[in-house]
Amino acid sequence: MEGFDWTQLLSMDWLEIGQATLDTLTMLGASLLFTVLFGLPLGVVLYVSSPGQLLSRPRLYATLSFLVNVFRSLPFVILLIVMIPLTLKLVGTSIGVAGAIPPLVAGASPFFARLVENVLREVDRGVIEASQSMGASLGQIVRHVLLPEALPGLVGAATVTTVALVSYTAMSGVIGGGGLGDLAVRYGYQRFQTEVMVVTVVLLLLLVQLIQSFGDRLVLRCQRG
Repeated sequence: MEGFDWTQLLSMDWLEIGQATLDTLTMLGASLLFTVLFGLPLGVVLYVSSPGQLLSRPRLYATLSFLVNVFRSLPFVILLIVMIPLTLKLVGTSIGVAGAIPPLVAGASPFFARLVENVLREVDRGVIEASQSMGASLGQIVRHVLLPEALPGLVGAATVTTVALVSYTAMSGVIGGGGLGDLAVRYGYQRFQTEVMVVTVVLLLLLVQLIQSFGDRLVLRCQRG
């Protein structure tokens, strides 16, 4: 790859870089929304169905845990390719922003679910037992005890997942997923434009720092509340 030429920064297509950044944010926001919608309930079910918990179902837990481990162990690039037929059925395309969202959700949801399960395990058992002694149902315990008590940890888990999604969105550029990753592949790698690669990397690093900083502040606010 050719050396970096600082003078090329002025001649770069900043409008395209801005659009790629917007595409990355769109993929990140949409995939995070669906990841939480799917991953949070899955994490709760994993917790309550695990041996010794509120709704102990060892077989159900073993099955769900196995599926979560399978999806978590698949490299995301392979998941992108494997899911192309399903992605086509869901959104009508396997490229661009829309084509990247289904595999992003499929890759991040099991990861987030496992984090949710671990966070819920940290909730004081005494609080749960007190709620049970007062006649609270499973749904009431989950809504009014487990989730509120675990809120700081859940926000932290969502932050970690969001950071992971940033790297996933970048990898989706390998198959034309759009965003900064796609820009880095098309210009930085295929056309040997080192300056484009550097700019996209810097933007991704800044995005990660902003997400982590915002998430840390939310965690502190939840703890104080």
